[in-house]
Amino acid sequence: MYGNYPRPYNNINQQGMYEQIDNEINNLQQMKERMKNQAQQPAINQTFQLAPIGANTLRYANTIEDVNKEIVFGDTPFFSRDMSVLWLKNIKGNIKTYELNEIIPKDEKDIQIEYLQAQIEELRKEMRKNDAIITNDDAEQDATSTSTSNDTVGTAVKKEEPTSIQKVSRGKEK
Repeated sequence: MYGNYPRPYNNINQQGMYEQIDNEINNLQQMKERMKNQAQQPAINQTFQLAPIGANTLRYANTIEDVNKEIVFGDTPFFSRDMSVLWLKNIKGNIKTYELNEIIPKDEKDIQIEYLQAQIEELRKEMRKNDAIITNDDAEQDATSTSTSNDTVGTAVKKEEPTSIQKVSRGKEK
């Protein structure tokens, strides 16, 4: 029953679908053209520098005059090439100079060696003090007294001699 009717509706429907497909193809080609045109235009990029160049970087200087010449935007450290001197320059231009020393980690043996060396040095100082006391004692002696140094003990020994020698007469011997 349904198959006996004429099919003009199907032809109209097919015609509409063809037009719709053609419209879609045209839209896609227009999109393709727009994309080509956009790709040909250079992109505009603009960057803004919010912090000064070289902020928080390691700077080297040979002398304090080199540090004076540099413009800084905050507290900025300058190091000598051998890392022995540090100059810290602030925004006002004030410069502080520091001497840097390398800290070498020490083990138990190194600590013990340093302790013993300090003790040896302390003993040497005590010996120098004793030698100084001995030399001061010699300076205080008068012309008639003599002193000799006892090398094993390290103290001064004074011997008093009379200032004048008198001859005592003994009677005549027979």
